[in-house]
Amino acid sequence: MKSSVYLLILMIIMSSCHTSNKALTQRKDYTILTDSLHIEQQLEKYKLAGFSMVVFENYEIVYSKQFGVKSINSGQKIDQNTAFSTASISKPITALLCHILEEKGLINLDDPIDNYLKRWHLPKSKFTENNSPNWRQFLNHTAGTSQSGFEDYYQGETIPSIQQSLLGQIPRYDKEIEFLFTPGTDWQYSGGGYVIVQMALEDTLNKSIAELANEYIFSPLGMKNTTMIQPDENGFPTNVALVHDKDKKVIKTGLPITPQVGASGMWSTPSDLAKLSIEIQNALRNKNNKVISHRIAKKVTAVSALKNAVGGWGYGWQKSFGYNNYSWFSCNGSNTGVGGSTFATMTDGNGFVFLANGEKPNRIPVITQAQRKILQLMNWNKKGTDEDIQEMPLALKEKLIGTYDDFLYSQGVETKIVEKNNRLYVESPLLEFFKGKNDNELVYLKNGLFKIIDYPNVLKFDFSNGKPSSVTLIRDHLNTKIQLTNKK
Repeated sequence: MKSSVYLLILMIIMSSCHTSNKALTQRKDYTILTDSLHIEQQLEKYKLAGFSMVVFENYEIVYSKQFGVKSINSGQKIDQNTAFSTASISKPITALLCHILEEKGLINLDDPIDNYLKRWHLPKSKFTENNSPNWRQFLNHTAGTSQSGFEDYYQGETIPSIQQSLLGQIPRYDKEIEFLFTPGTDWQYSGGGYVIVQMALEDTLNKSIAELANEYIFSPLGMKNTTMIQPDENGFPTNVALVHDKDKKVIKTGLPITPQVGASGMWSTPSDLAKLSIEIQNALRNKNNKVISHRIAKKVTAVSALKNAVGGWGYGWQKSFGYNNYSWFSCNGSNTGVGGSTFATMTDGNGFVFLANGEKPNRIPVITQAQRKILQLMNWNKKGTDEDIQEMPLALKEKLIGTYDDFLYSQGVETKIVEKNNRLYVESPLLEFFKGKNDNELVYLKNGLFKIIDYPNVLKFDFSNGKPSSVTLIRDHLNTKIQLTNKK
């Protein structure tokens, strides 16, 4: 009997070793990213001070690498704990915070937000007389408010209050925030809307948004290098990247102060933002999530605005792009001298985060090149299905071919439908910018609708006099109709 037990143990050990060896042989060699991205050369070419990046796969961080310096003056190297000003990446975190607070019964996002304001109230407008905007409309930019973005300030300068910001008593705005359309009827990116959210949170819960975000998100998730505290406040981290101008010089003190914290005041690292993304991804599959519920993850990443919403928008998250047959939730941030991107797949737990301390001409080429290379090298190709695709009639192909005003992202760029090798393709500078090549095939579905490969919205064309007259973009329960202008 004893020998049988020993034999069983030996078999288990051998099986375990075999499984372990198999896992090792299947493990990717992520050093190929370092060898292929050539970030050091990119920094020199574009005069970029520093660049920090993380790649995650199958719900785990698999690659973290930092390049360059925190400040060109000190020459201190960036490390994985070096925090950057994240600019508008703050917005999805503010939106997430609001949804967590609602789940805890502290606010109701369907309520008119003006009921929660104390220091200031929404200005009177013909657009809101019978339609007072609720929290959700501010979080997905459908409330109709103005004020897109803000200037940064630095230590020693007069820092305005958020009341002054909303009243238009700041350099960029000389009049009070206003409503541009009836809430819920259109889409307009509005940093000012997120300032209103920040004020409502602070007025209602008697805590700063920095305290609330730390209590409900950063601390529970172990995001130790993330904060909404500003450089002039106690508790601001010391390991931070300073902002640089296009000539690779530190801007003023190098530490921008952002009173509009809910809109653009968060500091973080790629590793921490990856932790947050993975938590949302786990919550979406309702497995291994510790802080964010399945319901909240589905809510914040769902498309909630489509009309004129740059291809699709969630609550703080952009839902405009598709890569490698995946649906993504993403956000880009851009402040003076700093910016970055965070991208995460809705399934399978893949993604990447970049942060860089340089101006747009310095950092955008480096970020764009890194994004394209990662998508190529990581081989994230979700298997699509061809079951819904049918042969497109020749007469239909001929009708669709033409040059149009942008109907994909409502950005006014020229968009073409062309024929190549008996297939139709959509050409757009925006698609080419993000994908690196212009090969976005337009396929015909069995239900009479159309789909562009790696574009998230389904299309329905209407025809008049033998040519497309309009196209309806469809995503989930939303749709929006766009009139087409055929530019010959």
